[in-house]
Parts: sequence; C-alpha cells; structure tokens
Amino acid sequence: MSSQHHKVVIIGSGPAGFTAAIYAARANLAPVMFEGGGGYVEPLTIPGGQLMITTEVENFPGFPEGIEGPHLMELMRKQAVRFGTDVRTADVTEVDLSKRPFKVSSGEDVVFAESVIIATGASAKWLGIDSERKFQNHGVSACATCDGAFFKGKDLIVVGGGDTAMEEANFLTRYASKVMVVHRRAEFRASKIMIDRAKKHPKIEFLTPYAVEEILGELPRPGVTGVRLKNVEDGTTREVACGGLFVAIGHIPNSDLFNNWLDKDEAGYLKVIPGTTRTKIEGVFACGDVADKVYRQAITAAGTGCMASIDAERFLSEHE
Repeated sequence: MSSQHHKVVIIGSGPAGFTAAIYAARANLAPVMFEGGGGYVEPLTIPGGQLMITTEVENFPGFPEGIEGPHLMELMRKQAVRFGTDVRTADVTEVDLSKRPFKVSSGEDVVFAESVIIATGASAKWLGIDSERKFQNHGVSACATCDGAFFKGKDLIVVGGGDTAMEEANFLTRYASKVMVVHRRAEFRASKIMIDRAKKHPKIEFLTPYAVEEILGELPRPGVTGVRLKNVEDGTTREVACGGLFVAIGHIPNSDLFNNWLDKDEAGYLKVIPGTTRTKIEGVFACGDVADKVYRQAITAAGTGCMASIDAERFLSEHE
C-alpha cells in the first residue's frame, strides 16, 4: 500500500475511537486516526471526545479511585499509539464513500481507506450563556450519570423539558436533597409516564416558565451557588440557590459529515445493523455516541469501538 492508502481509517477519537484503534493496531491493520482538533470545522471535534470536559470518571472499570476524564483519554491514546496507530490531530472535512477505497479528506490532505470506522461522537446541547462555560466542571454538567455522585446533599437544578431532563432529575434524587426542573414552557415534551414519575417524587419540584439567565458562583470554590432565572412570560427575574446545574436539553450526534452517504434516525444518529456496527455501506462502521442515543456512556462507547474494529477486521479478511 502507498503512504496514502490504508486498511483502516478511524474518524474521531474518544473511548470508541481509541478502543477501535487499539484493536485494529494489535491486529496489524496499521490504522490511521483523525482525532479531531484541526480547526477546520465548527463546532470543533474535541480530541478525546466528551470525557475531555469531564472532571472525574468513577464508573469506568479498572480505576477504583476514579480518574480524570482527560487523563483517561491520554492513557487510551498512548495505548493506541504504542501498538502502532498513526494518530493525526486534524478534523476530517469531507468523505467520499461511493466506492472502495473510500476517500477521506482533511483540509488539503487526502487518504484512501479499505474500511472506515466512524467514532465522531455526540455533543451535548448547551444553553449558550457565558457563565455556563465559566462553571463547566465547577458545578455545571451535562451528564447526571457521570457526575451526580459529586453533588451529595445539595440542591440541584436540571434544565430541560424532555425525557432526558426527567430521567436526569429522577437519577439525581439519589444524591441531591432537592432537584428543581427548570423549563421555559409550562408544558413538557417528555412522555406522560416520565412526567408523572417526576411529579410524584417528593424531592422534585418544577420551576416554569423560566429560562436560565445567569449561573452564579465563585471560582475555584465553592463553584456554582445559584442561578438567576427569567420568567419568559412577564420578564421578571428571581434568584434560586443551588449547588449545581445539569443541562439536559439533548445531544447532537456529530454526523453531518455523512449526510450524503449514510442513513440516520430522526435525531441524526447513524443507523447500524442491530447487533453490529455495520452501516448500509459495506466496509463502513459506526461506533460510540454517534450511533448510540440510548446509553451514551464511556464504557459502552469503548465496547462498540471494539466491535467496530472486529467487524472491520472480518470485513477485510473476507474481501482481500
């Protein structure tokens, strides 16, 4: 093969991409990974994925004392490189999946691949206010399952009105003294069963119709201490004390790159054949959060990264 022709090209990193790279490299497939971060696209694909903005990870097996998200990604990256992965800090800007070898472009650089593993992940939707960015990892989170245990005994706010917000609120009652669900409309998009479950819980209350105008607090400690809410109907504001805020207004799969090539569901997640990571195009595989709207955990992403690599290895064996 030429220097621009590869057996496996991995688009994206994170637990899914790095796990796929580890397995592919150990199978002597010499994978090339575009981990993101090249600055070509907006929003930027973060090298290492969503765990790069997660302070502490306590539910990833093998780390009984927990591990910081960026450190975990650094270890995975080192392991992938150790086995021979060519990791390139660049964003893929265009793909041509019309025939093999597939064409993968990063700016002016072009490579060709006999198989492609997509691990571009998903991005949490944020409120888009300055104070939100300021307090990320200091009391502002987009994942209750990841970070809820750090807020024991505190009053918490969940922003959102869909099933995700109700699930996050119910989950956080395990740790919080009180959970306040803030939503800009009086009606909720969540299913009736989810709304009823939340309304019956003694720790959950609802604040509507309010939008978060500003997150209050101090850095580095104590972090978030409250929020200023604005009533969207009459314009009045009020301040509510809390020890943390969880944004639960959904996720956006980073799948736009594949609009012309692959099937997606109504939310934009790539469709795969159930029980596999195979897409509708032979030789193209999808793993991690770009294809998973249900679990969205680091460990499940890593598991599907392993699956994608094995699927790719078997595909190449059958077609060589």
